[in-house]
Amino acid sequence: MKTLEANGVYGLGACTALTVQNDVAFERVSWVALDDVQDQIGLLLARFQVEVVKIGLIESLPLLWKLIGWLKAQNPAVLIVWDPVLRATAGYEFHPQPDRALLQRICAELALITPNQPEVRRLWPAASSAMAAAGALSAYCPVLLKGGHASGDLATDVLLTHDARHKLTAPRLPHGEKHGSGCVLSAAIAAQLALGHPLAEACRLGKAYTTQVLASNDTLLGYHYQKQS
Repeated sequence: MKTLEANGVYGLGACTALTVQNDVAFERVSWVALDDVQDQIGLLLARFQVEVVKIGLIESLPLLWKLIGWLKAQNPAVLIVWDPVLRATAGYEFHPQPDRALLQRICAELALITPNQPEVRRLWPAASSAMAAAGALSAYCPVLLKGGHASGDLATDVLLTHDARHKLTAPRLPHGEKHGSGCVLSAAIAAQLALGHPLAEACRLGKAYTTQVLASNDTLLGYHYQKQS
C-alpha cells in the first residue's frame, strides 16, 4: 500500500494469506479460502473502478487460475500482474513444481509476470538457464526477469515479450537487499500501468522507484519516501 500511494494511485487490498513473519524469519502461513478472497474483492469492485490487479502470495496455481477467471468475469479488461512468490526472503518454501499446462493457461491471462531467477527456473525447470525459462514463458505473457540474484556491479532486469527484449539497469547497491523488494517492484509497476503508462515504461518507472527504496537505508526494511537533504 505504501508503494501504491507513493506512485500516485489509491491501492485496495484483499488478504489471501495470514503470515507469521518478520524481516528475517518466516514461521507459518494460514491460507484464506477462495470464497473469502472473492468476497473481499467483490465488495471493493462494487464501490470502486479497478483497472489493475496485482497478485502476490497465493495458495496454489489451481486457486490462482480460478481467481483470475473470476476477476476477468467481473471486468474482462482488467490488467493482472502476478509476482510469483514461491519462496519467502527468510527461506520458507510455498509451492511444489507447477503443472506446465496450467501455468501456460494462467500466463495467457496476465499482463505481466515478475519472477526472479530462482523463481523462473522453478516455474520452467526444463530450461537450460533463467533467461531461457523466461523466454519460454514470454510466449504466453510478458515476463520481467529480475536480476537481483545475479552478480556484478549492475542489477539488470529484462522485460521479455513475444517479439522484444528491454534491459532495465541500475547500480547494484552494497546494502540493496530488502524484505519484500519483489512486492515493491510489482506493485510499483502495477501503479504505473494504472496511470496509463505502456508496459515497458511502467517497468522502467517501477524499477527506478524500487531502486530508491533499496537505497533508502542499510536495514532490511526500506523507506517509501525520498529523504530530504
